Amino acid sequence: MLFAAALLAGQAAPSAGPKPQEFEVASIRVYPQPWRVLHEFSAAGSRLTLQGYELRDLIIEAYNLKNYQLRFATAPPGPSDQPTFYNIAAKASGDAAPTRAEFRLMLQSLLATRFQLKFHRETKETPVYALMVGRNGPKFKESAAGGTFHSLTSVNGRNQIAELTHATMDQIIGSITFLDRPVLDKTGITGTYDIRLEATPEFRINNNPQPGDTSMFTAVQEQLGLRLEQQKLSIEVLVIDSVEKPSEN
Repeated sequence: MLFAAALLAGQAAPSAGPKPQEFEVASIRVYPQPWRVLHEFSAAGSRLTLQGYELRDLIIEAYNLKNYQLRFATAPPGPSDQPTFYNIAAKASGDAAPTRAEFRLMLQSLLATRFQLKFHRETKETPVYALMVGRNGPKFKESAAGGTFHSLTSVNGRNQIAELTHATMDQIIGSITFLDRPVLDKTGITGTYDIRLEATPEFRINNNPQPGDTSMFTAVQEQLGLRLEQQKLSIEVLVIDSVEKPSEN
């Protein structure tokens, strides 16, 4: 947040800070039903298209957060019983292709000017699952050189299967789902890997357990050679103080 500073007599004016990165033009429209595509990020040159993003998704993208790092101090605008999705079409100035990090800075400016977003940061101790290397080490191998990340989710009876290629540990953590608290990477593993993870969602085990069920905790240990350990860690959280419906295009 920028603050104007009064100049004292006889003192030189401080140098101006860097100008916030902003889109040259940006269109924000409510995405009407039926919602065929949700949460699609597409960048081509200086143009950025976001389709089917809730306000929460926009903030998470702009500030590169995890879901558990965002909290609303007051209810966000709009009906509480039905989400509002937005489509955003924007263009950066010039012909150069911004990086995703640069597009995120522009989204931050867009949220501040068009959504009147105001927030503060807090650090709070939060129960988490720390993902750690098991006693005998990882059971997955590093990906072959030259490939790109790919993710496929499928169902096998009561189980959900996640198959990832060229995945970082952060992307692998994204496949460890249906747990009651965030999962943080404490493995120290770098690089990209191919994995297959099959587990029974916890809500099925809790509501109607079956003899052949495999909990995520067991799957992570037996199939990946990792383990989930309950811990409490201090995590920085973005707290939304106020936000409004977007201004007109």
